Amino acid sequence: MAEGLLLDIDGVIVTSWQPLPGAVEALQAVADSGIPRMFLTNTTSRSRGQIADTLTDVGFTVRADEILTAAVLTAEYLRSRHAGTRVVVLNEGPVTEDMDGVNLVDDDPEVLVFGGAGPSFTHDVLSRALAWMLEGVPAISMHRSLTWATAGGPKIDTGVYLEGLQKATGKKIPAIGKPSPLGFRSAVEMLGVGDPSGVVMVGDDVYSDVLGAQKTAMTGVLVRTGKFVPEQLDALHKDEFGQVPDHVIDSIADLPDLLEKL
Repeated sequence: MAEGLLLDIDGVIVTSWQPLPGAVEALQAVADSGIPRMFLTNTTSRSRGQIADTLTDVGFTVRADEILTAAVLTAEYLRSRHAGTRVVVLNEGPVTEDMDGVNLVDDDPEVLVFGGAGPSFTHDVLSRALAWMLEGVPAISMHRSLTWATAGGPKIDTGVYLEGLQKATGKKIPAIGKPSPLGFRSAVEMLGVGDPSGVVMVGDDVYSDVLGAQKTAMTGVLVRTGKFVPEQLDALHKDEFGQVPDHVIDSIADLPDLLEKL
Protein backbone atom coordinates (compact mmCIF):
# COMPACT_ATOMS: atom_id res chain seq x y z
CA MET A 1 0.00 0.00 0.00
CA ALA A 2 1.21 3.50 -0.82
CA GLU A 3 2.38 5.78 1.99
CA GLY A 4 0.92 8.86 0.32
CA LEU A 5 -1.13 9.85 -2.70
CA LEU A 6 -0.98 12.92 -4.96
CA LEU A 7 -3.81 13.54 -7.39
CA ASP A 8 -4.22 15.93 -10.27
CA ILE A 9 -7.75 17.33 -10.49
CA ASP A 10 -8.73 18.47 -13.98
CA GLY A 11 -9.04 15.52 -16.33
CA VAL A 12 -8.47 13.02 -13.52
CA ILE A 13 -11.42 13.39 -11.18
CA VAL A 14 -13.40 16.08 -13.05
CA THR A 15 -13.81 17.57 -16.51
CA SER A 16 -15.23 21.10 -16.64
CA TRP A 17 -15.76 20.62 -12.88
CA GLN A 18 -18.14 17.69 -13.30
CA PRO A 19 -17.12 14.32 -11.79
CA LEU A 20 -15.78 11.68 -14.12
CA PRO A 21 -17.54 8.30 -13.86
CA GLY A 22 -16.62 6.51 -10.63
CA ALA A 23 -14.45 9.36 -9.35
CA VAL A 24 -16.47 10.19 -6.22
CA GLU A 25 -16.64 6.55 -5.20
CA ALA A 26 -12.95 5.95 -5.92
CA LEU A 27 -11.79 8.87 -3.80
CA GLN A 28 -14.07 7.82 -0.96
CA ALA A 29 -12.58 4.31 -1.10
CA VAL A 30 -9.08 5.79 -0.97
CA ALA A 31 -10.07 8.02 1.95
CA ASP A 32 -11.48 4.99 3.78
CA SER A 33 -8.14 3.23 3.33
CA GLY A 34 -6.43 5.94 5.37
CA ILE A 35 -3.78 6.85 2.79
CA PRO A 36 -2.72 10.51 3.22
CA ARG A 37 -3.52 12.53 0.12
CA MET A 38 -3.01 15.92 -1.48
CA PHE A 39 -4.41 17.39 -4.67
CA LEU A 40 -1.52 18.81 -6.69
CA THR A 41 -2.90 20.93 -9.51
CA ASN A 42 -1.73 23.48 -12.03
CA THR A 43 -5.26 24.91 -12.11
CA THR A 44 -5.04 28.69 -11.83
CA SER A 45 -8.62 29.62 -12.70
CA ARG A 46 -9.74 29.33 -9.06
CA SER A 47 -8.28 29.66 -5.58
CA ARG A 48 -7.77 26.58 -3.42
CA GLY A 49 -10.85 27.55 -1.37
CA GLN A 50 -12.97 27.87 -4.49
CA ILE A 51 -11.69 24.55 -5.79
CA ALA A 52 -12.56 22.79 -2.54
CA ASP A 53 -16.05 24.34 -2.52
CA THR A 54 -16.66 23.38 -6.16
CA LEU A 55 -15.53 19.79 -5.63
CA THR A 56 -17.66 19.51 -2.49
CA ASP A 57 -20.70 20.83 -4.37
CA VAL A 58 -20.43 18.02 -6.95
CA GLY A 59 -20.10 15.22 -4.42
CA PHE A 60 -16.48 14.99 -3.28
CA THR A 61 -15.28 15.45 0.30
CA VAL A 62 -12.29 17.79 -0.01
CA ARG A 63 -10.78 20.42 2.28
CA ALA A 64 -8.98 23.54 1.06
CA ASP A 65 -5.82 22.56 2.96
CA GLU A 66 -5.64 19.35 0.91
CA ILE A 67 -5.20 21.36 -2.28
CA LEU A 68 -1.79 22.57 -3.40
CA THR A 69 -2.07 24.86 -6.42
CA ALA A 70 0.56 26.36 -8.68
CA ALA A 71 -0.41 29.77 -7.30
CA VAL A 72 0.32 28.67 -3.73
CA LEU A 73 3.71 27.30 -4.78
CA THR A 74 4.51 30.44 -6.75
CA ALA A 75 3.65 32.68 -3.79
CA GLU A 76 5.98 30.62 -1.61
CA TYR A 77 8.73 31.02 -4.20
CA LEU A 78 8.22 34.79 -4.49
CA ARG A 79 8.23 35.32 -0.74
CA SER A 80 11.51 33.45 -0.41
CA ARG A 81 13.31 34.69 -3.55
CA HIS A 82 11.77 38.09 -4.32
CA ALA A 83 10.44 39.38 -0.99
CA GLY A 84 8.89 42.84 -1.23
CA THR A 85 9.37 43.24 -4.98
CA ARG A 86 6.62 44.55 -7.25
CA VAL A 87 4.96 41.62 -9.00
CA VAL A 88 2.61 41.67 -11.99
CA VAL A 89 0.60 38.46 -12.39
CA LEU A 90 -0.96 37.67 -15.76
CA ASN A 91 -3.58 35.06 -15.03
CA GLU A 92 -7.04 33.92 -16.06
CA GLY A 93 -8.83 33.62 -12.75
CA PRO A 94 -8.86 35.00 -9.18
CA VAL A 95 -5.88 33.52 -7.32
CA THR A 96 -4.72 36.54 -5.35
CA GLU A 97 -6.14 35.12 -2.11
CA ASP A 98 -3.57 32.32 -2.43
CA MET A 99 -0.72 34.83 -2.75
CA ASP A 100 -0.55 36.41 0.70
CA GLY A 101 2.63 38.36 1.35
CA VAL A 102 3.28 39.09 -2.33
CA ASN A 103 3.36 42.74 -3.44
CA LEU A 104 0.96 42.57 -6.39
CA VAL A 105 0.82 45.56 -8.77
CA ASP A 106 -0.76 46.34 -12.13
CA ASP A 107 2.21 47.97 -13.83
CA ASP A 108 5.95 48.66 -13.59
CA PRO A 109 6.89 45.19 -12.28
CA GLU A 110 10.17 44.01 -10.86
CA VAL A 111 9.03 40.42 -11.46
CA LEU A 112 6.56 39.15 -14.06
CA VAL A 113 4.49 36.04 -13.35
CA PHE A 114 2.52 34.06 -15.92
CA GLY A 115 -0.44 32.12 -14.57
CA GLY A 116 -3.06 30.18 -16.49
CA ALA A 117 -3.96 31.25 -20.02
CA GLY A 118 -7.38 32.29 -21.24
CA PRO A 119 -9.21 35.14 -22.99
CA SER A 120 -7.21 37.70 -20.99
CA PHE A 121 -4.02 36.61 -22.80
CA THR A 122 -4.60 39.09 -25.62
CA HIS A 123 -2.16 40.37 -28.21
CA ASP A 124 -1.75 43.64 -26.28
CA VAL A 125 -1.19 41.90 -22.93
CA LEU A 126 1.40 39.49 -24.30
CA SER A 127 3.13 42.29 -26.21
CA ARG A 128 3.41 44.27 -22.98
CA ALA A 129 4.87 41.19 -21.27
CA LEU A 130 7.38 40.87 -24.11
CA ALA A 131 8.41 44.51 -23.68
CA TRP A 132 8.94 44.09 -19.92
CA MET A 133 11.10 41.02 -20.50
CA LEU A 134 13.18 42.83 -23.11
CA GLU A 135 13.67 45.63 -20.59
CA GLY A 136 15.19 43.11 -18.20
CA VAL A 137 12.26 42.20 -15.95
CA PRO A 138 12.70 38.55 -14.85
CA ALA A 139 9.75 36.28 -15.61
CA ILE A 140 8.53 33.06 -14.03
CA SER A 141 5.48 30.94 -14.70
CA MET A 142 3.12 29.17 -12.34
CA HIS A 143 3.29 26.21 -14.72
CA ARG A 144 4.11 25.38 -18.32
CA SER A 145 1.16 23.14 -19.26
CA LEU A 146 0.47 23.23 -22.99
CA THR A 147 -3.23 22.30 -22.85
CA TRP A 148 -6.09 21.51 -20.55
CA ALA A 149 -9.19 19.40 -21.15
CA THR A 150 -12.75 20.77 -21.14
CA ALA A 151 -16.13 19.34 -22.01
CA GLY A 152 -15.90 21.34 -25.25
CA GLY A 153 -12.51 19.94 -26.18
CA PRO A 154 -8.86 20.81 -25.49
CA LYS A 155 -7.78 24.41 -24.91
CA ILE A 156 -4.28 25.84 -25.26
CA ASP A 157 -2.54 26.87 -22.05
CA THR A 158 0.35 29.04 -20.91
CA GLY A 159 3.14 26.76 -22.10
CA VAL A 160 2.26 27.52 -25.71
CA TYR A 161 2.95 31.23 -25.14
CA LEU A 162 6.06 30.64 -23.04
CA GLU A 163 7.80 28.87 -25.91
CA GLY A 164 7.37 31.89 -28.19
CA LEU A 165 8.32 34.45 -25.53
CA GLN A 166 11.49 32.55 -24.69
CA LYS A 167 12.54 32.49 -28.32
CA ALA A 168 11.67 36.15 -28.81
CA THR A 169 13.64 37.31 -25.76
CA GLY A 170 16.38 34.68 -25.52
CA LYS A 171 15.49 34.28 -21.87
CA LYS A 172 14.36 31.20 -19.97
CA ILE A 173 11.06 31.38 -18.08
CA PRO A 174 11.27 28.88 -15.21
CA ALA A 175 8.07 27.20 -14.04
CA ILE A 176 7.18 26.62 -10.40
CA GLY A 177 4.28 24.15 -10.64
CA LYS A 178 4.32 20.71 -12.22
CA PRO A 179 6.58 19.31 -13.58
CA SER A 180 9.01 21.35 -11.47
CA PRO A 181 10.57 19.26 -8.68
CA LEU A 182 9.68 22.11 -6.30
CA GLY A 183 5.98 21.34 -6.56
CA PHE A 184 6.42 17.64 -6.00
CA ARG A 185 8.82 18.10 -3.08
CA SER A 186 6.50 20.60 -1.39
CA ALA A 187 3.56 18.23 -1.74
CA VAL A 188 5.54 15.35 -0.21
CA GLU A 189 6.45 17.57 2.74
CA MET A 190 2.80 18.52 3.24
CA LEU A 191 1.82 14.87 3.14
CA GLY A 192 4.23 14.21 5.98
CA VAL A 193 5.91 11.41 4.03
CA GLY A 194 9.67 11.28 4.43
CA ASP A 195 10.52 9.26 1.34
CA PRO A 196 8.99 10.26 -2.02
CA SER A 197 9.41 6.69 -3.27
CA GLY A 198 6.41 5.79 -1.10
CA VAL A 199 4.19 8.35 -2.82
CA VAL A 200 1.95 7.67 -5.83
CA MET A 201 1.15 10.49 -8.27
CA VAL A 202 -1.95 10.13 -10.47
CA GLY A 203 -2.42 12.37 -13.50
CA ASP A 204 -3.63 12.67 -17.08
CA ASP A 205 -0.58 14.54 -18.37
CA VAL A 206 2.13 12.00 -19.12
CA TYR A 207 4.91 14.57 -19.00
CA SER A 208 3.94 17.10 -16.31
CA ASP A 209 2.15 14.74 -13.94
CA VAL A 210 3.52 11.27 -14.38
CA LEU A 211 7.07 11.42 -15.71
CA GLY A 212 7.70 14.58 -13.69
CA ALA A 213 6.77 12.72 -10.52
CA GLN A 214 8.85 9.70 -11.47
CA LYS A 215 11.90 11.91 -11.87
CA THR A 216 11.37 12.82 -8.20
CA ALA A 217 11.41 9.09 -7.29
CA MET A 218 7.63 8.76 -6.98
CA THR A 219 5.46 6.09 -8.56
CA GLY A 220 3.60 7.52 -11.55
CA VAL A 221 0.11 6.48 -12.61
CA LEU A 222 -1.34 7.71 -15.91
CA VAL A 223 -5.11 7.76 -16.45
CA ARG A 224 -6.62 7.46 -19.92
CA THR A 225 -8.95 10.41 -19.35
CA GLY A 226 -8.68 14.20 -19.61
CA LYS A 227 -5.79 15.32 -21.79
CA PHE A 228 -4.45 11.77 -22.24
CA VAL A 229 -3.15 11.34 -25.80
CA PRO A 230 -2.58 7.71 -26.89
CA GLU A 231 0.05 8.75 -29.44
CA GLN A 232 2.22 10.26 -26.69
CA LEU A 233 2.22 7.00 -24.78
CA ASP A 234 2.91 5.02 -27.95
CA ALA A 235 5.89 7.25 -28.74
CA LEU A 236 7.35 6.72 -25.27
CA HIS A 237 7.12 2.96 -25.63
CA LYS A 238 8.86 3.12 -29.01
CA ASP A 239 11.79 5.00 -27.51
CA GLU A 240 14.15 2.27 -26.34
CA PHE A 241 15.88 4.58 -23.88
CA GLY A 242 12.89 6.71 -22.86
CA GLN A 243 10.98 6.66 -19.60
CA VAL A 244 7.42 5.33 -19.51
CA PRO A 245 4.70 5.56 -16.83
CA ASP A 246 5.00 3.04 -14.02
CA HIS A 247 1.29 2.22 -14.37
CA VAL A 248 -1.52 3.10 -16.78
CA ILE A 249 -5.20 2.74 -15.82
CA ASP A 250 -8.37 3.49 -17.75
CA SER A 251 -9.71 5.97 -15.21
CA ILE A 252 -9.61 7.05 -11.57
CA ALA A 253 -12.27 4.40 -10.91
CA ASP A 254 -9.50 1.79 -11.23
CA LEU A 255 -7.23 3.46 -8.67
CA PRO A 256 -8.41 1.66 -5.48
CA ASP A 257 -7.67 -1.75 -7.03
CA LEU A 258 -4.25 -0.61 -8.20
CA LEU A 259 -3.33 0.78 -4.78
CA GLU A 260 -4.20 -2.55 -3.17
CA LYS A 261 -1.75 -4.29 -5.49
CA LEU A 262 1.15 -1.89 -4.97
